[in-house]
Amino acid sequence: MAIQNFILCFLIFFLSYGILIPTQCLGKICLPKEHVALFVFGDSLFDVGNNNFIDTTTDNQANYPPYGETFFKYPTGRFSDGRVIPDFIAEYAKLPLIQSYFPRVQEYVNGINFASAGAGALVETHEGLVKDLKTQLTYFKNVKQELRQKLGDAETTTLLAKAVYLINIGSNDYFSENSSLYTHEKYVSMVVGNLTDVIKGIHEIGGRKFGILNQPSLGCFPTIKAFVNGTKSDSCIEEFSALAKLHNNVLSVQLNKLKKQIKGFKYSYFNFFDFSYEFINNPSKYGLKEGGVACCGSGPYNGYYSCGGKREVKDYDLCKNPSEYVFFDAIHATESANRIISQFMWSGNQSITGPYNSKHYLKNNSIIYIHINYQSCLH
Repeated sequence: MAIQNFILCFLIFFLSYGILIPTQCLGKICLPKEHVALFVFGDSLFDVGNNNFIDTTTDNQANYPPYGETFFKYPTGRFSDGRVIPDFIAEYAKLPLIQSYFPRVQEYVNGINFASAGAGALVETHEGLVKDLKTQLTYFKNVKQELRQKLGDAETTTLLAKAVYLINIGSNDYFSENSSLYTHEKYVSMVVGNLTDVIKGIHEIGGRKFGILNQPSLGCFPTIKAFVNGTKSDSCIEEFSALAKLHNNVLSVQLNKLKKQIKGFKYSYFNFFDFSYEFINNPSKYGLKEGGVACCGSGPYNGYYSCGGKREVKDYDLCKNPSEYVFFDAIHATESANRIISQFMWSGNQSITGPYNSKHYLKNNSIIYIHINYQSCLH
């Protein structure tokens, strides 16, 4: 048995040092020198299962079929038939799938995902049923403390400074009934204000590089068209798109201010609005067939949020081939669409993502090393 253990450890040693790149060791964990972690904040677009473990409603969960039916073959809590955007960004960065913060895990050297479906930048959005953006920031503070205990202060500072912080938030705020209590200008100012406060908070904790999505063309979503437009027209609903445009204009200005105000702040800003409008209305340009109707749901455009039959509306239809669709349910994208969106986030030019794309910050990444206790190989 001792000989077998020695041979096994020798092979691991050979593969590590013969094939992969030089490492730096942080405590008992050895990382490639160019290792960059990925920390994820946001809502259902990014949630990989956090809401499976909180007290909420099925409106904010996707841990039942047919969610997850293609790639994973079972529901993971992702609001898609398969993978979501952070999964692909991690893949392109040569990282493993970034785990959800819940249930609590022991290692954070690759990053962690705090996103909660239904969450908003405002605490009032689905309050008590989700983990809002500022709560997610609190969890990140906890992660830093755990990293410091394992890696030490200097190594943790280095890890967090090199990491990328991917953020998508706001859609739930604008779908919320609370939005009608304020003027559009006031409400957008509140949403963007909370978002920029959290960005500043991440920066204070040690973050420097951010990937931020603006609001998509919300008026083109099947759920909006179904409830506002019924079966009258396939056109997008301008009122909802106008609110998204206002958000995007304000956010763009604030990001430019942050770049001047806080030291070391760098960001990749994905123009989700223009891309999603083109994607939804011209899916064949990207190799898909259907952009206006959801794969799973009921009512006009399958725009009733009924996929899985566990929400208010129980009946739903399910398409045969989700890979042909932009939308899996009335609000969320298919894995095929998420892959395409991620590709543009990763390597798009400055007309779609700037001033840098995600690849600029993550391109030299590599697989992490796990420390080997060589003494155990000799026993």
